[in-house]
Amino acid sequence: MSLTDRPTESAPQSPLEAPTAPPTGPLAGPLAGLRVLDLSRVLAGPFCTQLLGDLGADILKVERPGTGDDTRAWGPPFLTDRDGQPTRESAYYASINRNKRSLAVDITRPQGQALIRQLAAQSDILVENFKVGGLAKYGLAYDDLKEACPGLIYCSITGFGQTGPYAPRAGYDYLAQGMGGMMSLTGPPDGDPVKVGNANADQMTGMYAAVAILAALHHRTATGEGQHIDANLLDSQIAWLTYQAQNWLVSGEAPKRHGNAHPNIVPYDTFPAADGHLILAVGNDGQFRRFCAVAGRPDLATDPRFVTNADRIAHREALTAILRPLIATRPRDAWLADLEAVGVPSGPVNSIPDVFADPHVQARGMTVDMARPDSDTPLTLIANPLRLSKTPPSYRRPPPGIGRDTAAILDELGLTEAEQTALIDGGVVA
Repeated sequence: MSLTDRPTESAPQSPLEAPTAPPTGPLAGPLAGLRVLDLSRVLAGPFCTQLLGDLGADILKVERPGTGDDTRAWGPPFLTDRDGQPTRESAYYASINRNKRSLAVDITRPQGQALIRQLAAQSDILVENFKVGGLAKYGLAYDDLKEACPGLIYCSITGFGQTGPYAPRAGYDYLAQGMGGMMSLTGPPDGDPVKVGNANADQMTGMYAAVAILAALHHRTATGEGQHIDANLLDSQIAWLTYQAQNWLVSGEAPKRHGNAHPNIVPYDTFPAADGHLILAVGNDGQFRRFCAVAGRPDLATDPRFVTNADRIAHREALTAILRPLIATRPRDAWLADLEAVGVPSGPVNSIPDVFADPHVQARGMTVDMARPDSDTPLTLIANPLRLSKTPPSYRRPPPGIGRDTAAILDELGLTEAEQTALIDGGVVA
């Protein structure tokens, strides 16, 4: 269903501080006119819906009155208001909740459930991340809504999926990284398994969910049919193993941890230079020969142990033992300049401050400043990395306060002032 006839939203706007600013209008983007009813919280679901919001969809974020999304309290750091006082919005929450409107409603109450059903009937997409069966007790599961909303695309995000012996379990990124094999690949060869530094299983699940939603929208355009999407952390983490899992499927040999090294390419690792670490990413034999020339060791390129990549994998330890003290003799930036000059892939190991100080990152406009209604200081957020020449992402709304848009959304449902007052007095909405 098209929702382009909705009232125009008004929201603080600010352009991306990059050479070409994306649109900031209220309905800018390729998904403009689509409404997403967002019953998710924490990370995977909000990551998915922020992506859809950046592409223009109208995201209605449903939150518990009083506390809201759990991640609002996941700080410090917290955003501050114009008086310098901490707000109820953590940096974590702010990272995944822009371009959304917040409706605070108690879905455990019949009146709250009725409001969600009304909103579902006016929505194109519903995203939720309750435990399997969690919304059925409120009459809000897919089977409860599909007859009244045949075009609804209903995306359920869980830890382990809607079927299988683990389906009832609560899901967490950490568990998915461990159970999905990622931790077995991460960390030093002789150390403990290590999780990735951020919640990659959550975020990849959000990405896969967004792709599935876009595919379902295309199907609906052709058929008019909605459908149920079963997205989950464990499946997504396993899919993200890609070549590491395929190596095992082909060879029968379980991949081992190599620290920062690559299982299929050598040298492809982190090395300490005289004043910091660098990444050497030699992708073929020609690059290896050029590296050896820069390093002053052309003999290594003709050494029978190292001539081909397969040779270098077979003699990984011997080559690494030669390269580590050799690279340590020169400053990092000297190596990087010489290697770049001959087309050998290399780079620094940046801290987060280093990342955002990088002139290329700045030229790409990877941060965006958004005005906030409760502060005179703009909120700087990570920009969306998608680059569409005709319909780029837009930045229309900063992360909302709990229930900031409740009244406006109830107005759109056609509720009278008296009806809204009764819901507020009854604690159904806030």
